Amino acid sequence: MAASIPTAWRQVPVLTGRHARLEPMSRDHVEGLRAALAGDELTALWFTQVPRSADAAGYVDAVLAAQADGRVLPFVVRDAGGRVVGSTRFYGLEADVPKLSIGYTWYAPDVQRTGINTETKLLLLTHAFETLGCISVVFETSWFNHRSRAAIARLGAKQDGVLRNHKRHTDGSPRDTVVFSIIDGEWPAVKRNLLAKLARHEQDSP
Repeated sequence: MAASIPTAWRQVPVLTGRHARLEPMSRDHVEGLRAALAGDELTALWFTQVPRSADAAGYVDAVLAAQADGRVLPFVVRDAGGRVVGSTRFYGLEADVPKLSIGYTWYAPDVQRTGINTETKLLLLTHAFETLGCISVVFETSWFNHRSRAAIARLGAKQDGVLRNHKRHTDGSPRDTVVFSIIDGEWPAVKRNLLAKLARHEQDSP
């Protein structure tokens, strides 16, 4: 399956900004991811898909297996100091359209509400639209994840609809999935918005 996907859609790039660096996930990141997940605060929200700290190695193995099958392009996120602070990925890869989804994103609690997520999304979207030539980028989240829904809307994505009983939450309960997207014609304005948000963050930072 992977061999039939264009090379650019099989390679995880290194994407670097001022606040965040995204690099291909590997087994070398297990300890860093485990540290970022320490305390398991992120797993307290039943509607999210975040691994427990103790499961970091299995989490990485499962993601890398999905990458080998051509289903995902996974990233580890580092902060400006080089510390592993989270993970995200491209999935739903459809090179023939071309389109993809961005998701399975989580960050250590101490870096949330910083410029890291804004810059991470800017880097990912820039690669999707300007390198891979996507005509659409999709975001999905649980109906109950109101914080995620608001954050996706703030990016400039538009809500396409709600898929009822689309998947299951990690606890087995049915999940209504809220679907958002950004299309290629909207990307220039979305990019300006993200750059402006990042500039405001830098002005407000000590």
